[in-house]
Amino acid sequence: MDATADPATAARTAVIARRGTRAERFRQGALPGAGVWAGCAAAALLLALGSGIAPHRIWGASATVGYTGAVWAAAHGRRRAAAAVAAGFAVVLPLLVLILMDRAQLEVEVVARSANSLLATGSPYAPDPVAVADFDPYLPGMAVFGIPQALLGAGPLTDPRLWTGAAFLGAFALSAGRSRLHVLAACPVVALPLAVGGVDLPVAALMCLGLSSAGRGRPVSAGLATGLAAALKWTAWPALPVTVVLLVSMRQRRAALRCTLVAMSITAALVLPVALRDPSSFAAHVVAYPLGLTDVLSPAASPFPGHLLATGLPGGRTVALVLLVCCVLAVAGSLFVRPPGTASAAALRLALGLCLAIALMPTTRFGYLVYPVVLAVWAVSHRDEAPHGAAARLQGAPR
Repeated sequence: MDATADPATAARTAVIARRGTRAERFRQGALPGAGVWAGCAAAALLLALGSGIAPHRIWGASATVGYTGAVWAAAHGRRRAAAAVAAGFAVVLPLLVLILMDRAQLEVEVVARSANSLLATGSPYAPDPVAVADFDPYLPGMAVFGIPQALLGAGPLTDPRLWTGAAFLGAFALSAGRSRLHVLAACPVVALPLAVGGVDLPVAALMCLGLSSAGRGRPVSAGLATGLAAALKWTAWPALPVTVVLLVSMRQRRAALRCTLVAMSITAALVLPVALRDPSSFAAHVVAYPLGLTDVLSPAASPFPGHLLATGLPGGRTVALVLLVCCVLAVAGSLFVRPPGTASAAALRLALGLCLAIALMPTTRFGYLVYPVVLAVWAVSHRDEAPHGAAARLQGAPR
């Protein structure tokens, strides 16, 4: 019997075809419609009305105007104009306003102060932190974004936000081209940190660049990008095993070893000199503070399951950490049982792992969602392009 004669089978085939068409349109640069921008406008308005952080309220007011204009433009078939309006009011305008007002998230001040300390003492970490603002939970590489201000003084062009934003846009463009960059930048999860000062964006983009390089059979470039990301924040460290497994699954074991050596060398060169210079301060800032083991607790307290367990259940922190470890082991096991064969698949696996970690960490915040969002957008829009040598090895051809 012909399978196409079965109405149920035909319906399933049609659904699969439509999904494939939507994915292909996304890859080719299809732009969001009015409904998507309306959801963004609602999210921005809620932040403008409900946030207790002044830069967030300023961003929310500007972004609400931009997303509302994008709804009108998209509804009239002007989707490119809609994306441009959204990016202008959700990124460019609030960024300029906040820089001129000298308002930003605490991260910007931390990066700038760390750069001054790094140049003056050789370490970005204060020896005796007593308040939240005194702590620098980032790895030493993050201080680089504050060096222009440390050398040239405070000003619109030396603001660390410009440099973290430029690093994000540059690394993402190198990894995926510019076809989806303006839409990604207009997404509220990305636009907000671009304007108010998120330090996670360059880390996420470098992770994408590392996976992109590995997928194209460029292990040294993959190791360089992954190593740089790992020298900025701990959150980038899961990218290295995923990148290595990707190379191994492409039957490039020697390339996987080169990638590992390059990444670890870069990270060690940027982190170890600082860590060894003042081990106690390094441990207090980068290890104890993020884990909640200092007298001063991190203000990161978004109501994800891990935080709710830690604060609402006796022994809840231990329960959350056990669940977190179980999820980490499960994702790690999946890399060996079913290793990703393409860079896109690897990015989605990494996004899933980070999403679970964000949900179960006792101390977490909504801003961390930028990692799975950037990785997922990159994975969906990226075309895996392996060089001929890698493709031949995948097909079992001799080396």
